[in-house]
Amino acid sequence: MDHIVEQAMRKWPNAPHCCGWLRLDARGAWRMRDEQTQRLHLPGDKIMHAGLVGFINRNYNVDEQGCWYFQNGPQRVYVDLELTPYIAHTDPALGYVLQTGEAMTAIDAVMLTDDGRLLLIAPGKVAAIDDRDLVQALTALRLDEKLAGDDALLAWMENPSDQGSLTWQAAEIAIPVSHIATTDIETRFSFVPTPRQI
Repeated sequence: MDHIVEQAMRKWPNAPHCCGWLRLDARGAWRMRDEQTQRLHLPGDKIMHAGLVGFINRNYNVDEQGCWYFQNGPQRVYVDLELTPYIAHTDPALGYVLQTGEAMTAIDAVMLTDDGRLLLIAPGKVAAIDDRDLVQALTALRLDEKLAGDDALLAWMENPSDQGSLTWQAAEIAIPVSHIATTDIETRFSFVPTPRQI
């Protein structure tokens, strides 16, 4: 958290929280949502200012209820999550990098959703892989130790228990892949996708 933010929190400890105005989309972009955008259930305008994006990334956190927020000075701006609290992108040097710029290391588990999304799980983090990086990410999947083709993956997604052992090949380690319904992600990882009345 930025030092200036910590100072503002001490100076104005009772600033009202804000909900509905900031969204993290499934590609890791921050989006501003005005009243009309919220009313029409639109994604909002992508924030392009590098300084503002960096400020949001540095001051992104979660509260005790699993509501993710950006600490904007003394005010918490709660974030609507389109998919997961983090989105991962491929990086040639670091492997996978979160939308906050942090490298995703120590991946403990991998999940594949019923709609073909890959989730990477590390201590305290769950990140969906940006769909633009999915083709590259899928090359790490092995079904019964063989590269998993499209048809085999589709069959596994429909009925994982009958289709063999799916693993994620990370360096020399094979991590078992488990199946999860997209609708179960928020419950499984204890986060609130649309915080309101905070």
